[in-house]
Amino acid sequence: MTGPTPNLHHLSVFCAVSRLGSVSAAARSAHLSQPAVTQAIASLERDFQCQLFARTPRGMAMTEAGRLWAERIGRVLQRITEAVAGAAPQLQGRRQSLRGITARQLEALLAVVEAGGFGAAARARGMTRATLHRAARELERRIGAPLFETTSHGLRPTREALRLCRQLQLAIAELAQARAEVAALDGTERGRTVIGAMPLGRSFIVPETVLRFSVRRPGHQISILDGPYESLLDALRGGRADILVGALRESVPADVVQELLFKDPLAIIVRKGHPLVRMCQSGERAPPPETLARFPWIAPRSGSPLRHHFERLFLGLTTLPVAAAVECNSLVAARALLVRSDRAMLLSAQQAHHELAAGELVALPHPAGQVVREIGLTLRRDWRPTVAQTELLDTLRVVARSSSTLQGTQPTAAPRARRRTKVSSNVPRES
Repeated sequence: MTGPTPNLHHLSVFCAVSRLGSVSAAARSAHLSQPAVTQAIASLERDFQCQLFARTPRGMAMTEAGRLWAERIGRVLQRITEAVAGAAPQLQGRRQSLRGITARQLEALLAVVEAGGFGAAARARGMTRATLHRAARELERRIGAPLFETTSHGLRPTREALRLCRQLQLAIAELAQARAEVAALDGTERGRTVIGAMPLGRSFIVPETVLRFSVRRPGHQISILDGPYESLLDALRGGRADILVGALRESVPADVVQELLFKDPLAIIVRKGHPLVRMCQSGERAPPPETLARFPWIAPRSGSPLRHHFERLFLGLTTLPVAAAVECNSLVAARALLVRSDRAMLLSAQQAHHELAAGELVALPHPAGQVVREIGLTLRRDWRPTVAQTELLDTLRVVARSSSTLQGTQPTAAPRARRRTKVSSNVPRES
């Protein structure tokens, strides 16, 4: 979490004043006294460190900072309201569903879910287990639905609790964006963006984007996550990441959207001096699958789009590669295997750009001709980027276009050598 969640009651009061334009009207709508409404607004202004309203003879006029906060806070309350209603369908309406629910209760639930238990959450927060337990149970009673269940491994959050926590994480991310937007009004950069980079994204596109973007916005913090697609997607959907860059999937959850940046050609990557290189030098543009099957391979991670292309490469062959494939999703490890053996790998030439430029590896054409992966962005469907984040997205698109221009042609065979050398019939070497 990036900070304490503001008082939910105060947020609701603020939305009422911004919508109705006066303290008295908001007080009547919320069944509060005018001093109570005034105190709620003053408390938020201290917390947000900015003036939300300008007091005029005609009522309360929102400042520019107030307008930015109002837009984000409306989304925050909607998220929490819908999540609470999803956990307890018997609660109807915004006012009823949020009444009695406090930020302290929601933070307790989130702490327990993120830490994996009451004990771990108490240690992480420097609180007593009893305090966390009491707050979480108060929330459970208020919602009227179980948020924890007893299993053989102890207390575990229910599916309703996990859904509520996901929406709370997204609400916290929304509040952080609001703080960044308001700070930018005074020329202060406090924004932060988390980019989930898949293998191709972290090889060139993301690093180049960060370098270019940081020149214009040096104060904007960028964090780069890597890992399996499934964990990155979970981080995106839970608000722990903002953007994913890499290979697109055929199907995605309804709450995310994909944007195609370019189509990335695939090549057969081998070491310099590999027998397949000599074959291409002898006149054949691309080695056929039957020849490729005579060599050991490095296979992409199971379930990835690249693995699908790898399996199609040998589809229909009666003989598989002479050695079991080493499954590897690390370019560093794959490079070490490639340069020291006769192993081959189906990969984007862009991912091995530095090794190809240094002459350590060679990219050979795919036997099927132009075979591509779709590379792009994956975003939350309802994500609303800040001005700085919009600039970052635009920079990603520009870098991706330039990258596809440089790497968008099918790899060509190595230059023709003077001597023609047949591929050895022996089992390929592995040093």
